[in-house]
Amino acid sequence: MHRREFLGRAALAAASLPACSLRGQGTQAALERTRASKKVIVIGAGLAGLAAGYELAESGHDVTVLEAQARCGGRVSTLRAPFSEGLYADAGALFIPNNHDLTLRYIRHFKLTLQPSTPAFQVALFYVRGRRIVGHSEADSEWPFDLTAEERRLGRRGMWEKYLGAALEDVGDVTAPGWLADHRLEKYDRMSVAEFLRSRGASPDAVSLLRLGYLDRIGDGIESYSALQMLHGLALRRTETTRYAIKGGTDLLPNALAASLGARIRYQAPVTRIEPGERSASVIIRSNGENQRLTADHVVCTVPFSVLKHMEVAPPFSSQKTRAIHQLPYTSVAGIFLQFKRKVWTTENLYISADVDGAIKWLFEHTVYQPGPRGVLEAQATGAEARGLTRMTESDRIRFALEETERVHPGIRLEFERGTSKCWDEDPWARGAFPYFRPGEMLPLLPHLGRAEGRVHFAGEHTSRWSGWMQGALESGLRVAREINPA
Repeated sequence: MHRREFLGRAALAAASLPACSLRGQGTQAALERTRASKKVIVIGAGLAGLAAGYELAESGHDVTVLEAQARCGGRVSTLRAPFSEGLYADAGALFIPNNHDLTLRYIRHFKLTLQPSTPAFQVALFYVRGRRIVGHSEADSEWPFDLTAEERRLGRRGMWEKYLGAALEDVGDVTAPGWLADHRLEKYDRMSVAEFLRSRGASPDAVSLLRLGYLDRIGDGIESYSALQMLHGLALRRTETTRYAIKGGTDLLPNALAASLGARIRYQAPVTRIEPGERSASVIIRSNGENQRLTADHVVCTVPFSVLKHMEVAPPFSSQKTRAIHQLPYTSVAGIFLQFKRKVWTTENLYISADVDGAIKWLFEHTVYQPGPRGVLEAQATGAEARGLTRMTESDRIRFALEETERVHPGIRLEFERGTSKCWDEDPWARGAFPYFRPGEMLPLLPHLGRAEGRVHFAGEHTSRWSGWMQGALESGLRVAREINPA
């Protein structure tokens, strides 16, 4: 398919997206207007804090949102510099699956435009063991892996069904109340994803093939995180058929929420201490070089636990909450964004993305729908490789990513113009990209992540079943708004 035909079909797909509105429809109805206004402090102007603040303000409460940075959005971050001709790339949240109903309703509510994030008819590209493998239905003989006869007959997709399909049925409805009480879940939580695949009969090289892509970009790879977390995430994706993105950049969504809140947001006001209480709660902020105490009826804390564990809390939270805050690990992600004067990867075919088995695990084009000949590829590393990149200088990161990209797309460095990077570990207000659960920790920790402590409520994607997604952040914000708003 030629690029012009592909873009035309993609535009038709985007035009057919269903319209929806936020308030009063679907499973999440609007909060009732209160007659007893409460004073609420929200810590953090990421999507969770903005959603909580917006819904509470709309319901008549006195809301103040405290943001440590000079911008809103948190881990929603759209990069526009140093790119040419208005190009942009999303360094944080990007994809919006079609089953993320709440995210789609907020987008429609603020009249933002959706477009497909990737075409359904793109050609897959893999780079493994020094070889390029092209196509969705790769010939089994092309894979440079020592697979069993049955695994070669099944192919990659067949192996996914054999080794993962039955277990997905075993975990049941992960959205059902009381799902965590199912005793069958314990065995999956105790093992890593690698151990799970081996327990299902996967050969060592089948494990190496199946880890390529999504499974290996969580935590420090498939040896590091709970198989239950993997199955939970895959179960949530069962009704997903396509993914969208916000035209113009994902930061348009938090910007729209922030504009609605206006002066209720105080920027560059980092919270240094939280003081929980049974009848009220206070925070200490650092503003203009001085400490200032603010007291409210309720405090909503949306701070990632990777940051919260370094914040002073007095009196302390319960032992269960404190344990969860200090134990929950976050995935290291480093994205290097490379601008090229030509989209040379499209000359052979539409390689919008590539899964790689090296230090760079994923290549993705952010500019597929953006005009002009230039393009921006993200070279993304996770886990230990991301931490290694984080220790490098900016110029060394770009040089390394360009060398790795050259392996996948030979000759591409001749078209390189400029680049930039985003390493989430070095962001002091994130200290990681998204949380994960080590083997044996999902079931003990999950019930305590979103539970309130007196007048302190907790939101953020880490407190939601949609962990790692904008849907989770928005859902958690709406949840704490319901906790605070009178029934």
